[in-house]
Amino acid sequence: MEKNSDISKCPFMGGTQKQTAGNGTSVRDFWPNELKLNILRQNGQASSPMAENFDYAAAFNSIDYAALKADVMHFMTDSQDWWPADYGNYGPFMVRMAWHSAGTYRVGDGRGGARSGSQRFAPINSWPDNGNLDKARLLLWPIKKKYGNKLSWADLMILAGTCAMDSMGFKTFGFAGGREDVWEPEQDIYWGSETVFGENKERYAEGELEDPLGAVMMGWIYVNPEGPNGVPDPMGSAKDVRETFGRMAMNDEETVALTAGGHTFGKSHGAADPDKYVGPSPHGAPIEEMSTGWKNSYKSGVLDDTITSGIEGAWTPNPTTWDHDYFDVLLNYDWELTKSPAGAHQWKPTAASKAKRAPKAGDASNTQDLMMTTADIALKVDPEYLKISKRFHKDHKAFEDAFARAWYKLTHRDMGPISRYLGPDTPKEELLWQDPIPQGTVLSETEIATLKEAISNTDLSVSQLATTAWAAASTFRGSDMRGGANGGRIRLEPQKSWAVNNPYELNKVLIVIEGIQKDFKGVVSIADLIVLGGTVAIEKGVKNAGYDIVVPFTSGRGDASQEQTDLVSFGYLEPKADGFRNFIKKDLKLAAEELLIDKAQLLTLSIPEMTVLVAGMRALGTNYDASKYGLFTDTVGTLTNDFLVNILDFSTTWKATSEDDTLFEGSDRKSGEIKYRGTRADLIFGSNTELRAIAEVYAADDAKERFVCDFVAAWTKVMELDLFDIKK
Repeated sequence: MEKNSDISKCPFMGGTQKQTAGNGTSVRDFWPNELKLNILRQNGQASSPMAENFDYAAAFNSIDYAALKADVMHFMTDSQDWWPADYGNYGPFMVRMAWHSAGTYRVGDGRGGARSGSQRFAPINSWPDNGNLDKARLLLWPIKKKYGNKLSWADLMILAGTCAMDSMGFKTFGFAGGREDVWEPEQDIYWGSETVFGENKERYAEGELEDPLGAVMMGWIYVNPEGPNGVPDPMGSAKDVRETFGRMAMNDEETVALTAGGHTFGKSHGAADPDKYVGPSPHGAPIEEMSTGWKNSYKSGVLDDTITSGIEGAWTPNPTTWDHDYFDVLLNYDWELTKSPAGAHQWKPTAASKAKRAPKAGDASNTQDLMMTTADIALKVDPEYLKISKRFHKDHKAFEDAFARAWYKLTHRDMGPISRYLGPDTPKEELLWQDPIPQGTVLSETEIATLKEAISNTDLSVSQLATTAWAAASTFRGSDMRGGANGGRIRLEPQKSWAVNNPYELNKVLIVIEGIQKDFKGVVSIADLIVLGGTVAIEKGVKNAGYDIVVPFTSGRGDASQEQTDLVSFGYLEPKADGFRNFIKKDLKLAAEELLIDKAQLLTLSIPEMTVLVAGMRALGTNYDASKYGLFTDTVGTLTNDFLVNILDFSTTWKATSEDDTLFEGSDRKSGEIKYRGTRADLIFGSNTELRAIAEVYAADDAKERFVCDFVAAWTKVMELDLFDIKK
């Protein structure tokens, strides 16, 4: 039996797999700082086995939903010999699988979460914290096989966890489908710099957990259950718990509810030392393991002999029944530190507590001590967590409601607005974290023409109109479907005060736009007017370039109120950098070009779309604070390809003008006269060979009209990214 060696713990090594053809050196091995453009090519149509016109929403809605739920509920107690269910019930196992699928979500950049079914792929499928969840998905394969393309893995995993709770007596808040699977690992997600699972030195290099990470160490969902760095310090654990759950957009009450509710079910497994008995994770296992891992050679390897986290035991006396015993156990017993058979730090009730016991997983006639992790004890020692725990202990209905809502939020937080939710179990109540937007009004062609004329007749410039429209729409994140122009939140806090939006200049535009809305004899939202203003700006820029193109515009956006806007949650949408506007905050770890790629990926842009948008926006004069950096044109406000033509012009030589190589001057090669000033987000289109290849296409003499058309298409795409429920 291959032991769980150090090499299998390293996400950058191959576990026990031997060298095979094609595993030689790559370009990145020689030049590791090469710009990572592949994130703009991921999960394209070429990767998907689905037809290009496949409509998952229609497919999901065609399911006999009642029959599907019945199949999932029956599955819970249909124990299989190859991986038998603890206590004869897979419910707790499915809860853990669903939780760990959704729990990777982080509000900082909206990445992670359950929406794409990424738990099927490395690195997530091989994280130590996901030990043995490969079996959970294999157990569900017959159901997935039965429903095929109508039911994604992403939806099935969350449905299984939700049905599991229902089957064990808990009334959940609801479930919505609509998560489409991806077909390759989402390599754009930055999980940390560490190269060994369980380490956290890199993410705490400056004393604070690195943004946007949401876990305290590599390969874990949240915290080390034994305590910070394995030290059984409950107060230190409370700090970690608050930090990590906060980065998942959970407050203290939601955190306590989720911990207590989730730990009402099931047990942890630590029958023996994993270093002696457990093999490598799925992604490092030998080929004959067939995408499974963590092969356990300890006795039977299952039920009471299972080894997963290393912690051993159940939290409550009835691990497959919804009750309120968790708080009884936590608060009414005294706890002492001990170790599991696997050597992990955990807590057990003192003898004086005369505690109840839990059944053994494989034989209910035998019992074992209850246990708590250090992270559980944190709820008893942290003053704020203790206050909430005592309230929930006293008020069971409040606890049940809080847990139901927190579970629903956990498992649906990354799906975007409620208009994207599918299925009859979708709750009718719209919650603040779903960023509610009132229904807008669809404008007639005559009304659109009237409003365009009104905007054109103002003193607002092409730059002002385009900048404002971009500022509104470019908050969209394809990672969790949040942000965008719909809702008109650019006129609300916190967006109207963001530095990147130049509040003084933004307010001047908003005053004019609000005046047009007031004078209009129909009904129109500020959100629609802002985007329509961008349309007017682009059409003027196109006309100035000598072309006559109508920029597409779709109306129907609504205006959200300040009360419908979560200030804290929306604060995370504030750009630290926006290369499209040549904006970057000081002292950021990543270079401007890397941040540009990151922004483009969140906007779901391709490499050509990113290229034409940067070039076109420079030409239109949309830089932050009217900066001259990147303005490689004498005709600002005209939609030309001048930016690309001049960045490729070798009659210009460039040199850094800042010690950190972030600002540059371009001089005439012969005369030495300074011609342009640029940033890294500008020069990268001439420096990087892939971007240069795209730039050359659009800088050619015969590409001017194509550049304009492609810019208009890319611009329109960004303006409409959040129009999920508006007919285009």
